[in-house]
Amino acid sequence: MTEFHVQIVKTDKVPVAVLEHRGDHDLLDQSIARFVAWRRQAGLSPRKSATYNIFHADPATTPPQDFRIDLCAAADTVPLNDAGIVARVIPGGRCAVLRCSPADQDEAMRWLMTEWLPASGETRCDFPLYCRRVAFFPIVPEAEAITDLYLPLE
Repeated sequence: MTEFHVQIVKTDKVPVAVLEHRGDHDLLDQSIARFVAWRRQAGLSPRKSATYNIFHADPATTPPQDFRIDLCAAADTVPLNDAGIVARVIPGGRCAVLRCSPADQDEAMRWLMTEWLPASGETRCDFPLYCRRVAFFPIVPEAEAITDLYLPLE
């Protein structure tokens, strides 16, 4: 098992452009392709605009029709568009943060929720677990990819 380290930090709110993926996890690549195409068109490359995902459901335990994840890019404004991209805000506040590789992400998420949180004495708030893709493939080699998981706390 990978050893994980959690820090408690205070985050600022982040306005984001969001594409909601709802439905089968196996179709997520199609939503990602649509989101990437919109980002290119909007001039919000990952080098200019931070990339986030908001996890509303675990694909391992959620029926395919109920799976949901939000694909996000930091954006102060979201122009009207035909891609289904909408403006939202990731709220600021206290968060438990765990840095991991994308290869360890599922294990890290489970550990954070099932082991760290109950043992920490902290209380989760009602905003879902989310991540920031700090460095990701193909911008960096896959072995150098970094993800920060954020668990919002009361």
